[in-house]
Amino acid sequence: MFYHHVDVFTGLPYSGNSLTVFPDAAKLSGPQMQRITQELRHFESIFLTPDKTSGNSGRQARVFDLIEELDFAGHPVIGAGCVLHALHGAGEEETWTLRLKARTVEVTTRRLGTGRYASVLDQGRAAFLGRPEPSDAKDLASLFGLDAKDLDPDLSPEVVSTGLRYLVLPVREGALDRARIASDISTRLADLGAQFAYVLDATALEARHWNNDGLTEDVATGSGAGCAAAYLRRHGCIGDGEAVTLRQGRFTGRPSEMTISAHGHGEDIHSVRVGGEVAFVGEGRLEVLPQ
Repeated sequence: MFYHHVDVFTGLPYSGNSLTVFPDAAKLSGPQMQRITQELRHFESIFLTPDKTSGNSGRQARVFDLIEELDFAGHPVIGAGCVLHALHGAGEEETWTLRLKARTVEVTTRRLGTGRYASVLDQGRAAFLGRPEPSDAKDLASLFGLDAKDLDPDLSPEVVSTGLRYLVLPVREGALDRARIASDISTRLADLGAQFAYVLDATALEARHWNNDGLTEDVATGSGAGCAAAYLRRHGCIGDGEAVTLRQGRFTGRPSEMTISAHGHGEDIHSVRVGGEVAFVGEGRLEVLPQ
């Protein structure tokens, strides 16, 4: 069983967010995919199988992290698109259709040079799912080891989804350096209707995200970046369709850059795009598959 190791949201190997892509996983079951992901220990792995309804450019896709299968994820889809381009793309630019559990998405890829590609994922329409009460500010800040005064005074926390539901928590400049999760925040997020949290410095355009137990910090979160793009557009922080660079990963030693944009006005954000470069690191083969 062959796989490709790529680094997403970077043009340099051994930076960005690492990923394993299995371009032909038709013989694998879900439990096998989970075991393989846990064995390889990348933050996530993506497994592709042919999708006859979309022709040569379509694939069914299943994404796993170290704990479970995900309904949707950004950086695995972006990395997978570039692997498909390297294996099957004839032109300098290609478009791929990937069918995930939560939604079907299109990824546009470009060949940049030897072992380097760029990819843009259209995450579709954003949903704005509610704002916590202002009186909750101190409590929300404390989830990340911060004080209420660390929150951005001009931007309110809000739950946003472009496939996964994130609490977008805007903070003042410098607060990202002190942010951390000391204990599991899953229950509190669920109370707000969120699955995860994305701590965002909207002025510096930099963000951080962790597993809800705080034990692992994500290098670059494509799904979270999409929610940030929708949030920033809704609140007039970026222009309609304006592409800006969102940084993440500085605190993990793997700096990453995501190009984000959103089209629409107010709550009617009808297209959210996240993209970046993808660097190819290596290829591998599993000699033995889990039972």
